[in-house]
Amino acid sequence: MPDAFTTRTLNVATGTRERVVDITDDCENFLAEVAAGRDGLLNVFVPHATCGIAVIETGAGSDDDLLAALHTLLPSDDRWQHRHGSPGHGRDHVLPAIVPPHATLPVIAGHLELGTWQSVCLVDTNVDNPNRQVRLSFMS
Repeated sequence: MPDAFTTRTLNVATGTRERVVDITDDCENFLAEVAAGRDGLLNVFVPHATCGIAVIETGAGSDDDLLAALHTLLPSDDRWQHRHGSPGHGRDHVLPAIVPPHATLPVIAGHLELGTWQSVCLVDTNVDNPNRQVRLSFMS
């Protein structure tokens, strides 16, 4: 029987612009290798202080809408007390309070049990850090 708990780290290049990166296929590929048709939970976690995980629709503009909403809520100007890095970088450190650094998702028969239009996404507004890690953990 496969392990009851398995984890893997993905390396995701987000580049030097704000991004919403769909990692649903990476999650499904991980589950295809480790879940062996079992039910359980997938935990997706980013060990970074300036990005988060969102479950949203992508491809129809919602990812751009999310970034626009974050600009409204967290403008990249000089109001932030945390001031190192690029201008407005302090807002990136507030982002995980709005877009949490984790999501726990149901796995049924070895597959993510998402809604029709839902995708698992890394949300990264920090243009100073072009490479991210995402930790995937499956518990049966």
